[in-house]
Amino acid sequence: MRTLDSRDAEFWQQLETLIRWDSLSDTEVSGVVDEIIRRVRSQGDAAVLEYTNRFDRRHADSIDDLLIEDCTATGPLARYLDQVSAQQRQALELAAERIRAYAEHQKLESWSFTEADGTVLGQQVTPLDRVGVYVPGGKAAYPSSVLMNTIPARVAGVGEIVMVVPAPGGELNPLVMAAAVIAGVDRIFQIGGAQAVAALAYGTASIPRVDKIVGPGNIYVATAKKAVFGATGIDMVAGPSEILILCDGQTDPDWIAMDLFSQAEHDEDAQAILVSDDGDYLDRVNSSIDKLLPQMERAEIIRASLSARGAFVLVQDMQQAVEVANFIAPEHLELSVADPQALLAGIKHAGAVFLGRHTAEALGDYCAGPNHVLPTSQTARFSSPLGVYDFQKRTSLIHCSAAGASTLGQTASVLAHGEGFTAHARSAENRIKADAQ
Repeated sequence: MRTLDSRDAEFWQQLETLIRWDSLSDTEVSGVVDEIIRRVRSQGDAAVLEYTNRFDRRHADSIDDLLIEDCTATGPLARYLDQVSAQQRQALELAAERIRAYAEHQKLESWSFTEADGTVLGQQVTPLDRVGVYVPGGKAAYPSSVLMNTIPARVAGVGEIVMVVPAPGGELNPLVMAAAVIAGVDRIFQIGGAQAVAALAYGTASIPRVDKIVGPGNIYVATAKKAVFGATGIDMVAGPSEILILCDGQTDPDWIAMDLFSQAEHDEDAQAILVSDDGDYLDRVNSSIDKLLPQMERAEIIRASLSARGAFVLVQDMQQAVEVANFIAPEHLELSVADPQALLAGIKHAGAVFLGRHTAEALGDYCAGPNHVLPTSQTARFSSPLGVYDFQKRTSLIHCSAAGASTLGQTASVLAHGEGFTAHARSAENRIKADAQ
C-alpha cells in the first residue's frame, strides 16, 4: 500500500484524491438504468419478466412464478430453515435478537405541549405503510443485510415489508431465506437489478409500490435508487465499503492487517486506510499484510483493493489522526488505542465507531446490534446509519385556541403582507378577535 505523510506540503490534496469516489457519474450505466426504468414504468410486469429471464437465466411465465407470499416458519421457506446448520440458525437468531434490542431504543414517540393560552403544539410519529428491501443475490449472499434492513422496519411498525432478491438460475441462498423468515419479511419477489428498484418505486400490476427502498446493490442498483428518489424514499446511495483505523502502534499488527482485509475483501473498490503516528508500526503492519494475504480466500480482491485505494497515513500525533478521520468521514472507524474515549470526544464524522483494541469492525457487520447500513463516501458529514427512525414519519400538529389564533394571526398577517400574499394574511386575520385589532 502507498504511504501518505502529513508533513508533505501536498498531503491534504493527496488524501482528498485518495478518498474521492465518482463511480455513479458513469454515463453508460446511467443510460442503461434510465432505459430499464422507462420500460418498467410503461410495460410493468412484462418488462420485469423480460429482464429477469434474461439477466437471471429464468423461464418465468408470470410474476407469480417469482413470488413467495408466505414467509413464515410454516410456509414454503420452512425448508430453508432446515437446510442451514443448527449453528448458523442460532447465529442468525442471536444476531436478530441483538439488532432488535438495539432498534427498540431508537423508536421515536409522539409528543405535544400546551401553551399558556391553550394552543397545543406537537408531533405525531407514524410508521411507513410499505417498505421494499433489496438483497443482493449475485457475487455473494448477505443474510446479515436481510436482518439489518428488515428488523428496524419491523420495530418501527411498518405495515408490510416486501423483499426483492435475484435468484440466478432459480437458486435461492438458504441462509438468506432463513434470515428472511427470522427477520419477518412478508413477501419475496425473486427479481433484482434496476428493474426490481423501478418496480418497487412505481409499482406494477403484480408488484406493489413501496414508500421506501432500502438495501445494498451493485452499481446498477445504486444508480437506479438515485434515479427513483422522489417517487419513493431511499435509505442512501452507498459507495464501496470503507474502513479507517487509528492506531497508536500498540495493537498486534496481525490484528490490524486482518481488520483492513475485512473491508478490502468486499470488492476491488473497497477502501482500507490505517493512520498512525508511529512509522515503524506502519512497517510492521505492512509485513503482516505480506504474511497473511496469501492465506485469504479472496486474496486477489484484497490485493487489488489495497493497491488501488488503500493507504498508510503517517501523522505527527493522534490528535492529527483525529483531524484526518474527520476529513475522511469514514463508514467504519476503529479507534485502536489505549484510551479510545479520549479520541472519541474529537470525532465528528463517522458512520460507526469501534472503540478499543478488542472491538473488530466485523462484529458490527453481523451481530453487535447497531446497524451495518452506514453512510459512505464522506456522506457521514451529514447523514446517519440506517435505523428505526428511517421507517417512521414525523407529522407536525398545531391546535390553536381562540386566543392563540388571535395572537398568532396578528404576527402571521404582518409577515404575509410583507411577502405579498394577501390571501394568507386575510386567512389569518379572520381569526383575530375584534378587540385585538
